[in-house]
Amino acid sequence: MKLTSDNETLAEKKALILYILDKVSKPISNDALLKLVVSIDNMNYFYFQQFLLDLLENKYIINYTKNNESIYELTSEGKKALSLVKDIIPGISKFRVDNNFKETLGEFQNKVSVTSDFIPHSETDYSVKCKIVENNQTLFELQVFAGSREQAKAISDNWNNNAEELYPKILEILTKSKK
Repeated sequence: MKLTSDNETLAEKKALILYILDKVSKPISNDALLKLVVSIDNMNYFYFQQFLLDLLENKYIINYTKNNESIYELTSEGKKALSLVKDIIPGISKFRVDNNFKETLGEFQNKVSVTSDFIPHSETDYSVKCKIVENNQTLFELQVFAGSREQAKAISDNWNNNAEELYPKILEILTKSKK
């Protein structure tokens, strides 16, 4: 999908985000919302962020920071807009949201969320942010430097796959007193 594709496709994607926010019916983090949207529709990150910006500009959603995390919530204007455009969302997408959503949403609400992101600053300069979030509260956050994309990806993948082992070790190291 090109961002410049027909207006109907763009409106459909925005309507889907509104529909998901309506189903969540409570504030949700950017990461959790992205994962929910991607579980329903194969939307890339950059388009997702652009759609959020458009929805914010039109005051269909609001954004605020809670515990150093970006949180989104549907506004009353967003609910009104959704009621007008709900029909343009493909039936299969609504079906996925309505039927598969409970399981995915339950994972976000009840499970500790382990995330990592790496941000390129240049070809040899990356930041990797590793987090553990529970009930929209950041329990642990670590940001490290990586000297290459491969190293940043390795750190990110290792964190995502082994956080339950790494987190206690890091805490032990940080709380160990040197004698």
